Amino acid sequence: MSTTTVLLCGVGGQGTILAADLLARTAIAAGLDVKISEIHGMAQRGGSVTTTVRFGESVDSMVADLGDSDYIISFETTEALRNLPYLKEGGKMLVSDETITPVTVLIGAQKMPKGAHETLAAEGALLMPAVQIAKEAGTAKASNVALLGALSAFLDFDSAIWEEAIAKRVPPKTIDTNLKAFRNGRAFALEN
Repeated sequence: MSTTTVLLCGVGGQGTILAADLLARTAIAAGLDVKISEIHGMAQRGGSVTTTVRFGESVDSMVADLGDSDYIISFETTEALRNLPYLKEGGKMLVSDETITPVTVLIGAQKMPKGAHETLAAEGALLMPAVQIAKEAGTAKASNVALLGALSAFLDFDSAIWEEAIAKRVPPKTIDTNLKAFRNGRAFALEN
């Protein structure tokens, strides 16, 4: 089995690091070697967060260069655009249709990119209402797990392994909500 590279990107507070941890735990439970690389930046202030998870029989490096990612999971559209160059030709991008205005735009130092949804759709991204899917499961905070559910439709891990990783990692009172968000995200990807 070759190495699979998944880049997860968003802004601080969206659960990017938790989602990467859940993906890594799932791959480990499936018996694979896993390497993780995280860039937090000014995450606590709404800055960019990027995490790369690489898994396979044997993974030599945690580093993924431009054009190396088999999958990009983006928690919002601006970060999806920024990380698009990392997507491998023929790779898959799953994007929450949420847009968060960066601090640099709020202070007038930059402008929001125009036509983000159209650009991402033209690149073949699956735009999904992850926040709405999570709200329907019980809380918008589970949008990260809804995105993982969508990713699970493309990876060869049994749903039971994913769900066990979720149940062991999230706070006990949120297990049912997170499992529902995961299942709803998976269903969305399978239908679209």
